[in-house]
Amino acid sequence: MLSPTPIRVEPLRTACSSCNLRELCLPLGLSESDMTRLDGVINQRRTVARGQTLFRVGEEFHALYAVRTGFFKTCVNAEDGRVQVTGFQMAGELLGLDGIGSHRHTVDAEALEDSQVCVLPFDELEHLAREFTALQHQLHRIMSREIVRDHGVMLLLGSMRAEERLAAFLLNLTQRLQARGYSASELVLRMTREEIGSYLGLKLETVSRTFSRFQDEGILEVKQRQITVLEPDALQRLVSSAAC
Repeated sequence: MLSPTPIRVEPLRTACSSCNLRELCLPLGLSESDMTRLDGVINQRRTVARGQTLFRVGEEFHALYAVRTGFFKTCVNAEDGRVQVTGFQMAGELLGLDGIGSHRHTVDAEALEDSQVCVLPFDELEHLAREFTALQHQLHRIMSREIVRDHGVMLLLGSMRAEERLAAFLLNLTQRLQARGYSASELVLRMTREEIGSYLGLKLETVSRTFSRFQDEGILEVKQRQITVLEPDALQRLVSSAAC
């Protein structure tokens, strides 16, 4: 049996101050002097191969991780043995916030493609945040964003029909990609339809059927994992009607 590919730890060659994700990630709004101090804390990068985990449920919490490149999913094992996907994270977003309260991670974080993360040792980060309020404010902002996202998922699972759930998921994904300079209409899904179904509370067959329906109605063009959004307004109408 082959052993899993180890996570490689490398020196951080690109500082926050020169990273093209700084406007999406932790350094947002920091002054040059504050940025220099933050650069002193973030001094490692990890490479995580596709299919490998960055951390697992129950592991001791030491750091937050800023996704520099690649794509992750977070998931937990349900009581019936199923894997429940709890989120998808892309470049510019943080992983590890789940461990702050209990000092143990409560989810697995698995790379959906070869990825790199910047390591943010939490004790040092917390100490620095006490010294300048801009960093503290940004940490609170990121945590608030995660709470809002969790509430959005609860709304999806509690009140939306299958097509509304998938429409909301695709709109959210394209908006996040657009903020990173990618096309708002062309995307390649890094996750499987089964993983989308787990996240949205839908069966695999329902996800596949809904993608086919959107294609038949001219809303999407679907070529395996490559998706072209032809009618974004139609997706938005589905989501808006669910909110009424």
